[in-house]
Amino acid sequence: MTSPFGPPIDLSDLANYRLADVRPRRAVFIGRVSTKDNQNPSSSIPRQVKLASARLEPGERFAAHFWDVESGMLPPELRGRGPQEMYDALDVETPRDGGLQDLVDRVKDLSVTHAVAERSDRLARAMLASLTVEHELAQLGVEVVYANEATGGTASGKLRVRRQSQVDAEIYRAALMEMSTGGQIEHALGGWNHGYPPYPYITVVDPSAPAREKGRFGAERPKKKLAPHPDARRFDAARELHRLRREEHLKAADIIDALASEPDRFPVDTKWTHGLVEGLIANPKLSGYQVYNRKASRTGKKGFSNLNPISEWVWSPHIVHEPVVTLEEWKQAQEVTAGLRAGESSALVRLRTAARRLGYSVTPVRSSGTHTLYRIGDRQVALPTPIPAAVVQQVIEDMEIAA
Repeated sequence: MTSPFGPPIDLSDLANYRLADVRPRRAVFIGRVSTKDNQNPSSSIPRQVKLASARLEPGERFAAHFWDVESGMLPPELRGRGPQEMYDALDVETPRDGGLQDLVDRVKDLSVTHAVAERSDRLARAMLASLTVEHELAQLGVEVVYANEATGGTASGKLRVRRQSQVDAEIYRAALMEMSTGGQIEHALGGWNHGYPPYPYITVVDPSAPAREKGRFGAERPKKKLAPHPDARRFDAARELHRLRREEHLKAADIIDALASEPDRFPVDTKWTHGLVEGLIANPKLSGYQVYNRKASRTGKKGFSNLNPISEWVWSPHIVHEPVVTLEEWKQAQEVTAGLRAGESSALVRLRTAARRLGYSVTPVRSSGTHTLYRIGDRQVALPTPIPAAVVQQVIEDMEIAA
């Protein structure tokens, strides 16, 4: 920028009068649409390119185009995970050299000087995410330009306008999340299923659900409820694996062996796996209730989701589909699972489960190499290490008599 407070005589012939930028200007396009279904990338992305092109210099073209079909609520590192086949099938006339994260990774290789977007929420709706990208690109010598911002004026004025637009985007994001989450909660309370049906179920359209008229993007997806799978053996298999965990305290590997030994009784599409067994044991939908918000999608490592605490789950107020197990049985299975994951022996897990059912806790007091003294309710019991099954059964019977 040339200073408005110039020297009293002409000094423009001096070598250091103006420091030239040794890098030639090289601008790239940044764009985004939220979904391929509720927005049309084939029209939205070219429109964004046209609007962003207004900030190019005469005769200049974008050196590359980076755009995603992703929610603007995702952080940059989770963007652009859609397969290339999906992008090819969208038939968008604008070429795609990658997504937002690809731009950040390739700035130096492409010698980018400017990244131009239609507006700030095309980077991200979350203000922190857009600020992070702007800062990271600035550190790499790249100026982020938004086409909807006015040119000229003071730096503070332009910054005020930019930050206000980012605040607006974040407020819109929060409002959108509130409305979306509220709709998903009502969906679950009504007994309608989210996601793929668990192994012993299929989904069927609920004819009693309120039908919405055809919208601008076509007919609304019908609301579906869970129904037993046509192969009744699947219900039997799910009940049995729950029983093996709840009553026999078996680990996943042992349950897999038991189920796989009788393939005619316990069929499976491919094979029984640790993830399938543990997932079915942990899934509260097998209790007949519809449950939403068990997982925080896309917040875990790639391919996984973080689990939300049970206190944040949304349960239907009553049973809405045929249960595989009772809710009490499901709870007992979770207690056994917790004990197994803590490294306790199956005998001790069984003892803790029975004591908890009777309102007691099992607390170790002290131990030697061969025995451990436990406090169970108001009594102390010395048990050998490891605890034989017969001893556990006797202690459980004594507790039940005392109760």
